[in-house]
This record gives sequence, structure tokens and C-alpha cells, in this order.
Amino acid sequence: MKTCALVIGHKKTSPGAVNKSQNLSEFDYNEQLAMDIEYALKDQEDVHVQKVYRRTYDSLPTDINELAPDFIVSLHCNAFNRKASGTEVLFYHKSKKGKKLAKTLNKSLVKALGLPNRGVKAKGSEDRGGYLLKKTSAPCLIAEPFFIDNDEDLAVAETRYAELVRAYAKSISKMAKLV
Repeated sequence: MKTCALVIGHKKTSPGAVNKSQNLSEFDYNEQLAMDIEYALKDQEDVHVQKVYRRTYDSLPTDINELAPDFIVSLHCNAFNRKASGTEVLFYHKSKKGKKLAKTLNKSLVKALGLPNRGVKAKGSEDRGGYLLKKTSAPCLIAEPFFIDNDEDLAVAETRYAELVRAYAKSISKMAKLV
């Protein structure tokens, strides 16, 4: 059995991006999403999901590494200018396995939401998210399925929420076979 560390991006006191129309934060959205993904995978025999909450950003890689997961999916939502749209998955630029896993997850998320495919993006240690991607021992992905500050993207994510949960669950199960 493989273990997936499912990281809930941000924390209650530092909730990340916010949709101003709905006053919905990245943390609040992804905390519920993580619980629903975990529930969707509860009967899987090939993968176990371990939810991870951030204490501090600096301690997050160590906290994850102590769990010794086989791979990591960090749940986030993009934000930019309230107009940008689409799905992307970030991976560490030196991780071939991370790139392979990112392609698997991105394909599934794009299919579930039908938003523009922004693709998989290689990140170095100095890039946004690069610290986590580099410092974790297992292949790590940062999933950005939609732009939470874009009302239309959020509406799609809410309308297609069940599909999004299934996409994550299927991808995590599939990725467990690839690591």
C-alpha cells in the first residue's frame, strides 16, 4: 500500500487567496475538499491518504517527510487578477517522477472541470511553491485546479465539485501505482 500525503494548502490563520464575492478562502475550500477526497478513497486497498495541516511554511517539508509518504499532493487554488482562468499542476523541475505524476493529475483535473489547460509547470527552489517541492523527500505536486478569485472559475468548481473529488481520488489511486 502506498501513502499519499494530502496537504491542505495554507492554514486558518493564513488562509491564502480569497474569493471576495463569496468570502471563501483557499484554506476553507481545500480543507473540505481534502476530507471529501479522503472519504472517496477510504475503501481503496492500494493507497492510504494522510491529511497534513500546515503549522508553519518552514516546518511543512519536515512535517511531511516525517510521515514518509510515497508521494504528496498539496491542494491549492490559484489567484491573480480575478480574470485569469484554468488548471495547472506544479512539480519540482528536477523530478522526473514528479513530472509524470503532475501530468496524470493535471489531465484528470482538466477533464473534471473543463477549464483551460494551463499545463504542468516545472518549478525551481526559488519559484512560488519551490521550497515545498524541493525540500520534500517524495515526489510532490501543487495542484491549482482553478482560480478562486475568478467568480466564473469558482462557479465551475462548485458546480462540478463531485467530479473534482472523483478526479483527485482516481488520480491519487493511479499515481499510487506509478510511484
